[in-house]
Amino acid sequence: MQLNSMEDFTRDLRYHVRRNDDGQIVLTAHLSDRFHDVRMEVLTDYENLAIIAAQVNFIRHPSPDCPSVAVRMERLVGFVIGKGLNRKVQEAFGGGDGCGNLRVMLLGLLPLALNVKAAAGYQEEQQMLDGIGKELAGSCGGYLRK
Repeated sequence: MQLNSMEDFTRDLRYHVRRNDDGQIVLTAHLSDRFHDVRMEVLTDYENLAIIAAQVNFIRHPSPDCPSVAVRMERLVGFVIGKGLNRKVQEAFGGGDGCGNLRVMLLGLLPLALNVKAAAGYQEEQQMLDGIGKELAGSCGGYLRK
């Protein structure tokens, strides 16, 4: 049986997080597959986790209309990462003129800023993981409230 390109499909999604020299958190995501090469960068304030800047670059995309959704990244500026994140991403990128791929990228990327903040001051990896667990208790099944 001959498979078409969606019946044998691979997608890669990578995230990178770092604090820059100004102390801000730089969050980057890269989604790539046969049809897409999409790169995203979100800059957040370290102290309050407010989004300062957000951009996406559609290098390869299946439709000429795909890049038009990039202007919606501006809707994230000023949002403080935390409660209401899912709703905010859905408002910005949901619906027939939104982009499911950008929603997936953002929902995996933005919570990493919480981890950076929760990990502050730790050098030992296990202590850091324990500290993140305490700080993020109740945010997911991995960090249950005790």
